[in-house]
Amino acid sequence: MKLVCEDGRYTLYKEREVIGTAAVQDGVFAALEIAPAWRGRGYGSYLVKEILRSGGGLDAKTASLFTAPLPDSKAGLALARKFGFVPAGDKLVRRRVPDLSAVQLCHDFLQLRLMPGGLYLDATCGNGHDTLFLCRLAGDTGRVLGLDIQPQAVANTNKRLQDAGFGAVGRAVLHDHADLGALVQPGTADCVLFNFGWLPGAEHAVHSTAEGSLPALRSALAALKPGGVLAAVLYSGKIIGDGEKQAALAFFRSLPLTQYTVLVCEFANWADTAPLPCFVIKK
Repeated sequence: MKLVCEDGRYTLYKEREVIGTAAVQDGVFAALEIAPAWRGRGYGSYLVKEILRSGGGLDAKTASLFTAPLPDSKAGLALARKFGFVPAGDKLVRRRVPDLSAVQLCHDFLQLRLMPGGLYLDATCGNGHDTLFLCRLAGDTGRVLGLDIQPQAVANTNKRLQDAGFGAVGRAVLHDHADLGALVQPGTADCVLFNFGWLPGAEHAVHSTAEGSLPALRSALAALKPGGVLAAVLYSGKIIGDGEKQAALAFFRSLPLTQYTVLVCEFANWADTAPLPCFVIKK
């Protein structure tokens, strides 16, 4: 079996015989047909699935929108419903919104609270995804500094920033976040972001711990200006245990209300080991 796509037209072959066709442009199904002799054997499902896959429709992290004409048969409607299409007026619609993650919740919160310009710190830059997000948030008039204790993380982050055109806005340096205060003057940062755990794609034996993270959190609060935000995603699990997570939570809950507003955003129907987004707003 072979599927060929040319200019939005899909052709499904069984050996050399054409058994199915579809026309899809910018997420709009104009037509889909399976040869009568081949219906009821799963080829329609295969064709729809591969079209959705090619357009990002099966990626939980990608927003997608597909539409199709209302089918004129029960079999066509059943096939559409199998893949999440629902009737909407005179057509079928399949809309997918990316699943909300702890990291995405942090990004959404910071976008609502912070303005371009100023100083932004990624205290655990990893592969640079959060650092790049902060660069986009800071804009051309801002500055972003990423920290990590692993040379590969620093290299990965700087490459990501350069490739995205933000080399003049942000950079990563080899530095322990526990000593964050050595790089930042008190009361100057608009945001300090922590994504604890380990470097994705690297050995899990190297990961953040309470011994280093608590001093880093204290230094981060000292670095923030009034109105600045500390955002942290806490992790627990079989490999890292929950010592760091519990220590950070105890620290956040001990902060005086007169100086800080603290939010702990629990996903109530997730497992106890799920990532936990936390925010501290300095008054």
